[in-house]
Amino acid sequence: MVLMISSALKPAVTRLINPLARAALRVGLTPNSVTILGALGLIISAAYFYSNEEYFVGTLVITVFALSDLFDGAMARISEKGATSWGGFLDSTIDRVTDSAIVISLALPLIRNEDVLAYPAIVALVTGVLIPYIRAKAESFNIACSVGITERTERLIIILVAAGFHGLGVPYILAIGIWSLAILGLVTVFQRLQVVRKGLAGS
Repeated sequence: MVLMISSALKPAVTRLINPLARAALRVGLTPNSVTILGALGLIISAAYFYSNEEYFVGTLVITVFALSDLFDGAMARISEKGATSWGGFLDSTIDRVTDSAIVISLALPLIRNEDVLAYPAIVALVTGVLIPYIRAKAESFNIACSVGITERTERLIIILVAAGFHGLGVPYILAIGIWSLAILGLVTVFQRLQVVRKGLAGS
């Protein structure tokens, strides 16, 4: 369902983002600078708002900075140089950092309050790192490994929606979101390991 929603929204978001991306290029911004600035804003926002349990406002601010991931990609596509290998590497690396920052910032107050929800949050953090690592390692063996029940976009939507509604006082929603992230992450890790195992069979 989340995948369907994100796919349906993509054309509309692209139409909105492209004019802004062209304007940013005209004033001298580069895709890489937007990537770095967006990441810094997201990390600082997550560390401040979520660590202080200000979930609703924090989610709104984090979402704005998270959109820079779409913004820098659009800038790269329509710029004269186009997308570069370094830009792609930088973007992918920073994605891992920002995703981890969100989950760590959510986990900190749980750990501080000795909430058992901290345990699935740690699982979600670990699987969030493992999922792209397995894909990258598989591709070094020439094995396509983009399978999985959840990709980065879906995981980000799940956790931000859960945190935002938790900030509005919706009961159990944060627990549902974190447990969903942990379980779906484990399933995705298993799915990718199966693909790699089959791809390396007989090697």
